[in-house]
Amino acid sequence: MSGPQPHPVTPGGGATTPVSETFQVQHGGKKRGNYNCGRCGLPKKGHSCHLPKNTSHTSSSTATPSTETASSSVAIQSPLSAVRPPPLPPHRQHSSNLRRALSFDDDIEARNSQDEGVEEVVEDELEPGLSGSGKLPMNCLCEVLRRLPPPALLSAARVCKGWRDTTKRLWRAAEELRLRVPAKAQIGFVGSVLQKCSGLVKLSLRMESDVDATMLACIAFSCPNLESMEIFTSDTSINRITGDELGRFVADKRCLTSLKMEGCSNLGGLVLCSTSLSILWLSDLHCLSKIVFSCPNLTEISLDFSRQENDRTDLATMVDSLGRTCPRLESIHIASLRLSHTVVLALSDAKLRGLRMLSLVLGSEITDASVAAIVSSYSNLELLDLSGSSISDSGIGMICNVFPETLSRLLLALCPNITSSGIQFAAAQLPLLELLDCGMSICDPNSESSSNFESNQCDLQKTLNSTMHIIYQKLIIKHGQLKKLSLWGCSGLDALYLNCPKLNDLNLNSCSNLHPERLLLQCPNLESVHATGCQDMLVDTIQNQMCSDYSAVDSLVPCKRLPDGSKRVQAPQFSPKPSGDDKNWKRTSKRHCAVFVNS
Repeated sequence: MSGPQPHPVTPGGGATTPVSETFQVQHGGKKRGNYNCGRCGLPKKGHSCHLPKNTSHTSSSTATPSTETASSSVAIQSPLSAVRPPPLPPHRQHSSNLRRALSFDDDIEARNSQDEGVEEVVEDELEPGLSGSGKLPMNCLCEVLRRLPPPALLSAARVCKGWRDTTKRLWRAAEELRLRVPAKAQIGFVGSVLQKCSGLVKLSLRMESDVDATMLACIAFSCPNLESMEIFTSDTSINRITGDELGRFVADKRCLTSLKMEGCSNLGGLVLCSTSLSILWLSDLHCLSKIVFSCPNLTEISLDFSRQENDRTDLATMVDSLGRTCPRLESIHIASLRLSHTVVLALSDAKLRGLRMLSLVLGSEITDASVAAIVSSYSNLELLDLSGSSISDSGIGMICNVFPETLSRLLLALCPNITSSGIQFAAAQLPLLELLDCGMSICDPNSESSSNFESNQCDLQKTLNSTMHIIYQKLIIKHGQLKKLSLWGCSGLDALYLNCPKLNDLNLNSCSNLHPERLLLQCPNLESVHATGCQDMLVDTIQNQMCSDYSAVDSLVPCKRLPDGSKRVQAPQFSPKPSGDDKNWKRTSKRHCAVFVNS
């Protein structure tokens, strides 16, 4: 009886073997008394040896085949080499600068965002061998597993040893991790996950449980090369980290460049000293007895204080020290009810030459005099946010006179002393403006929504002077660069005309007094309109104008020439309708715009 036939698969998995030699019948009896194969040394049970009996003869015949054998035999590839995909391109193999993002959030956005970052795999670990399960090549298995979300990756590690080893390699190659910590999770859960990612560079934690100094110690031990850390809290979690604990953590992490943390109500005092930190975001601050930032490379700072009136933080002293300890600041955001003209004067004396973005929010004591101090010290601002202040149209005029060539984003929400005239002047004098927010600025003091909002915002609207306001106003904006316009809560607005070719987002939420027949939107690139709390007829008018196949030209809008030659456009009393005889109407492609009527 003939011996076992050799398997056509070679050890390398990629070599070719002639048919005449591969399927040659091997003769000879078996050696008794041995449990291992006499040719390859593997156990005989369930084993089919792929080596010929006479190794020397086979190798010599294979190396120097005869002419007849070479012409009659057909070389075929082994099954493994036939199904194995081509090797990875060079940019996949040399991927030291790429990142792999891991997210434990179940939302769709987190899963979609990780697809772009799930790239980095260590080159010397991706050997072209077999994974040990199903004879799948290692590079193919890595390509499949690296596209899985982290929960599925943990489940894949339980399949077999080959998959478990592959997932370990993927964890070690991870540089970015987004982790959601459940409410009942212990510190060991976070520690066990962080130990898998020895090369972690960016960490984002969404805490549903309490966080304290033990969490910081675990992060400091498990992530020695951490560069960016984010800690977000939920309504059920409490941040118990103190200022001293946070200061020691920042001082010990020499590579940390970005720190963002929510729920910082228990800091008490804060002293941060770091030569590497460049971005700092802290929210929910309250009653800081001492706050010092000694960060010479800090470029962006955001401090969001609690909305409690008993906050006693000395903002003037803090802002005054920024000029000495953080000279490279380019972006400043401070949200506090204690913002005042004194704080603005201290900021002006700081002389931050590189400042480009300034946001002072909820400072009801910030007036036109504060605006004059800002424009006299910082003339290159690209973003200015004075939401919740008491500036008037005069302050807007000063802003327009100083920043016509630089300002691209202006936010003046919750400013009760500005009118539609000031908004129109800003749109006309700021040609680079791309974002304009005037929410709750043109509001009707007799409306119910306005009174409710006043009570919820800690009396921010108490300075509203109805004699300075025309209850119902009309707003006309014609701008070539404006992309986002927010008029939410402008219940005192009854007529609106927009001619903004690049506008793609419009917020008209709670514009309850805006008349449908006095609305005209000439915005061909408008993609979304928010109309929650508006009249049903207004919503229908918006949908009809956005879905119209026609667009009006400027000549159809009533206008008149002024003595200086300029043209003043009058607000239309009704929306013009296309006429078949009028040659000024031009047929355009149908626009697709989403109108959101639910919050």
